Amino acid sequence: MRTAIRVILLIVIIVLSYFLYQSIMEPIRFNREKTKRENAAIERLKAIRKAEVAYKAKYGRYTGSFDTLIHFVKYDSFPLVKAIGSIPDSLYDLGMTEEEAIKKGIIIRDTTYVPVLDTLFGHNYPIDSIRYVPYCDTAQFFLGAGRIETGSKVKVDVFEAHVLNDVLLHGLNKQLIINYNAERQTIVHFPGLRVGSLKEATNNAGNWE
Repeated sequence: MRTAIRVILLIVIIVLSYFLYQSIMEPIRFNREKTKRENAAIERLKAIRKAEVAYKAKYGRYTGSFDTLIHFVKYDSFPLVKAIGSIPDSLYDLGMTEEEAIKKGIIIRDTTYVPVLDTLFGHNYPIDSIRYVPYCDTAQFFLGAGRIETGSKVKVDVFEAHVLNDVLLHGLNKQLIINYNAERQTIVHFPGLRVGSLKEATNNAGNWE
């Protein structure tokens, strides 16, 4: 009988030790995986921001369409103006400006076009994947663009890209996701990662910065 009790107690101790170990390790595993996914998502949101800023520089507005943004990066280009020649010192000392030198043919401006993809990211960058949330199969970031009026009555163009933690952290401990959402809601008023805003002018800042 005593042997049986000892065996039962040993089993109970092993089970309790296992659950204690799991209770300690679960938050550690959650934070490790959360950090990995967040870092990957942040890099992609930075890439989206870079593409949006470039798009606005050329077309004067942001776009809320990933199809449009990706097509722009893949197939569009930036003009690059080079000045060929220089003003001789004798004429420079007489006050000749660059514009005058161009009119006289001393300096020639040559315009070439540089692919957006090569300029922003490099030729081999997988731009087609920019819309997808890392580690989330086919889940996509939200992307929107518009124009708002600031408190000083100035109208500004804005864009926003984001992913909710419920999407980014899918498959992880649900209660820990709920707790993390509450924490982020308190700190940055958004349960996820976001760059830009459709409601206020943020200078395209990310809520992780």
